[in-house]
Amino acid sequence: MTKPRIGVIGTGAIGGFYGVMLARAGYDVHFLLRSEYAAVQQHGITVESRVHGELNLSPVQAYDDVAAMPPCDWLLVGAKSTSNDSLAPIIARAAAPGARVVLLQNGLSNEAHLRDQLPADLHLIGGLCYVCLYRKGPGVVVHQDNGMIDLAYHSGPASVEEQQQMIADGAAMFREAGLKAREQGNLEGARWQKLVWNAPFNGVSVILNAGTETLLANPASRQLIRDLMQEVVDVAEACGHSMPESLAEKLLVGTQRMPDYLPSMYHDWLHKRPMELDNLYGEALQLAAAAGCSMPRTEALRNMLQFIQDGYLADA
Repeated sequence: MTKPRIGVIGTGAIGGFYGVMLARAGYDVHFLLRSEYAAVQQHGITVESRVHGELNLSPVQAYDDVAAMPPCDWLLVGAKSTSNDSLAPIIARAAAPGARVVLLQNGLSNEAHLRDQLPADLHLIGGLCYVCLYRKGPGVVVHQDNGMIDLAYHSGPASVEEQQQMIADGAAMFREAGLKAREQGNLEGARWQKLVWNAPFNGVSVILNAGTETLLANPASRQLIRDLMQEVVDVAEACGHSMPESLAEKLLVGTQRMPDYLPSMYHDWLHKRPMELDNLYGEALQLAAAAGCSMPRTEALRNMLQFIQDGYLADA
């Protein structure tokens, strides 16, 4: 059986890691890049992994123009949600008819905001990545821990049975690449559950200029993280999404077992890039208000991050 052709839109840390893993498993993977195109053409993509060892993919099927890419059966969108307004034409151009488009993005409602901009025949799938990694330099990704991915169908022309088969096929694809993958039935619930970790640790790492190890070692910052987590849990349940029992405590314990980690928003702040404030905070605050709830800690965190971002973007 011929393996599907896979396209990676946004070959940063996320796209680079999953794309390299799939290519090493024998999949026909094509990478769309912007500023790193020349470096990847010359040196390939390297993943410095504490789990899998050092991996290098070279040569790379790399492109700096989507028009040069072949039509792809699966598209992994690793670009940050801050670029979503410009993504739809790129996705449509790279997609084969009836392609599966997997958004590997943080935050809430990304698929809903993108759906109407895409051709109706494309299948939109949420991909939730549980992985510690960051981009070290052009074409170089450091992978510290994990790599599991959750897949859930959002929208498209598939029947319920076809949706289930599609998600099963996607999960099998990642498992063949040596990664854990789970098939989820409730995309929004899964996104809320991931937000319980993402919203507190991403923002607080910027405000306090600290990684997970330092944040959990200090009683004050640990309590702040826990309170923010519980706030997200409470609003998720108010919006109709049941969360696992004692989720905040379980996530804190799990984070203590991880290597010291600086989340993706920290790296955006460090390199003075736009942070994912709308998708990690703004959407949750709007949904909370619609459900008659407040998120005072989350709102304060978002306002502080907005102040910081406005300052450095104004200086750019």
